[in-house]
Amino acid sequence: MASALSDPTLERHFKGHRDTVTSVDFSCNMKQIVTGSMDSCVMIWNMKPQMRAYRFDGHKDAVLSVQFSPSGHLVASASRDKTVRLWVPSMKAESTVFRAHTGTVRSVNFSGDGQVVVTASDDKTIKVWTVHRQKFLFSLSQHINWVRCAKFSPDDRLIVSSSDDKTIKLWDKNSRECIHSFYEHAGYANHVDFHPSGTCIAAASTDNSVKVWDIRSYKMLQHYQVHSGVVNSLSFHPMGNFLITASTDSTMKVLDVVEGKLLYTLHGHQGPVTCVAFSRTGEYFSSGGSDEQVMVWKSNFDSAECSNGITLQRETASSLQAPPASPTTHFPLRTHSSVIRNQTSEPLKHFNRQDSQTAANTQSYSQSRSHSRSTHSHVYDSPSTSSAPPHQAQTHSLWQHSLQGQAQSHGSDGGLPPGLARTLEHIIGQLDILTQTVSMLEQRLTVTEDKLKECLENQIEIGMHLQRREEA
Repeated sequence: MASALSDPTLERHFKGHRDTVTSVDFSCNMKQIVTGSMDSCVMIWNMKPQMRAYRFDGHKDAVLSVQFSPSGHLVASASRDKTVRLWVPSMKAESTVFRAHTGTVRSVNFSGDGQVVVTASDDKTIKVWTVHRQKFLFSLSQHINWVRCAKFSPDDRLIVSSSDDKTIKLWDKNSRECIHSFYEHAGYANHVDFHPSGTCIAAASTDNSVKVWDIRSYKMLQHYQVHSGVVNSLSFHPMGNFLITASTDSTMKVLDVVEGKLLYTLHGHQGPVTCVAFSRTGEYFSSGGSDEQVMVWKSNFDSAECSNGITLQRETASSLQAPPASPTTHFPLRTHSSVIRNQTSEPLKHFNRQDSQTAANTQSYSQSRSHSRSTHSHVYDSPSTSSAPPHQAQTHSLWQHSLQGQAQSHGSDGGLPPGLARTLEHIIGQLDILTQTVSMLEQRLTVTEDKLKECLENQIEIGMHLQRREEA
């Protein structure tokens, strides 16, 4: 049963980085969070209380992007030292490194099947690599300035990239051609990502705006002017009905993209908020900032307990009501039970809305460090909790959205019969499970091969050492 819309709350926060936190991501099982920082370190935070955090030292310069693989068995990190590292997220801090570009690597992103990664760099190129053995596959090179971000589409057929050349480019992965370029006029996009449906992209811009584009019609769907500073990062809720943004104005904004509304303004960081990401279920989201802190928030927007015990986010009637004088606006939601609808045609409108108050109880954690590996990993002891005064946010904001295209309906509006639709949904669900299982097996095979390679190298080294002793 769905609960009423309620405010997000700050559940935990972590301290350990010594400089700005640049990137954050959740593992698929929600047990770990990975962060990268300007302090050149990657840190793995354990969500379970009383469990230690791992600090991975390996990069020689700032870490600008981190991400868990879909299976959660690997972490990729991109650095200003021009390399990408693939880590096993455990205390041993085992990693494989490869020189990916001739300039700073600003972004790294796994494909949905976990088999390849795409990287973006100041050398103006986007490159695609295999995860297994880090084999270079191909390069995309039509940008004429630094490439800030590159992401795979949910179906892995497309790549979207953003650059300081004020363009956002959409690429076909198979043909390796640029399908379309979206142009930014006032600034450039720091961050870009696909809507979970794969039909739209959102861009966080240096002109303080957030834009949502339809990649089928190549038209702008929504334009949010809700921040007073550069927008550094954004993340779609897995169901596609919410978008969270992080800005240099020290706030995060929760946007309802179904209605085109600003829902919440979140205060927590002291200074610019540099990164934000939803968990795989959308139950939580995490943020990092220039204050060196990592915060974990419980979404609470519209949660419902499922029979299997996993909390998912679902839309209710209250979250699907249209704004005054506006028809209901639907993004295609990536759920089996939802009716997929496109945006309805509408001229530019303005609406005023008062945000709900957001109360968050902060919990601080103190860590004492010990070394687990001399050159790679430092282990942080279990954090202890303490309470702090609640943070409250209340904002009156003018928001605007532009909706374009023709309304289309599927499913219950004269599409597939319900029985056939349910059968197809079941088949798709089983295929997803099989794909994830294969991906996990391949990841484990990769880790096993790396360990065998390491054992072989150790044996060779021991053999050479014994040979030198005999010769001496």
